Amino acid sequence: MPHVFAAAHAARLPNLPGRVSVDVFRHGSLDLRWYAPFGIDNQTPHDRDEVYVVASGEGHFRCDGDLTPCRAGDLIFAPAGSEHHFEDFSADFGAWMILYGPKGGEAA
Repeated sequence: MPHVFAAAHAARLPNLPGRVSVDVFRHGSLDLRWYAPFGIDNQTPHDRDEVYVVASGEGHFRCDGDLTPCRAGDLIFAPAGSEHHFEDFSADFGAWMILYGPKGGEAA
């Protein structure tokens, strides 16, 4: 089982058909993907809690109406069911996308 995941390697993997993310690793409820939207980020709400770690580039993250700048090195949380997406992101934008836990999200 791998223990280190290189962003440069993940960024070269092909996207899944109809998606802008790449499955990189799964373990239990953990689902690790590489996420690099192009042009417009048309995400729909996910049924599990989600964390992004911005690896390259910059932009803005909108979650439930709040808009916040983000850049490489930032960690972002989107609770299950939240309306969220990236806006005004740079061409080199890429992030680790981590989905985890049960459907409906973790208890608050």
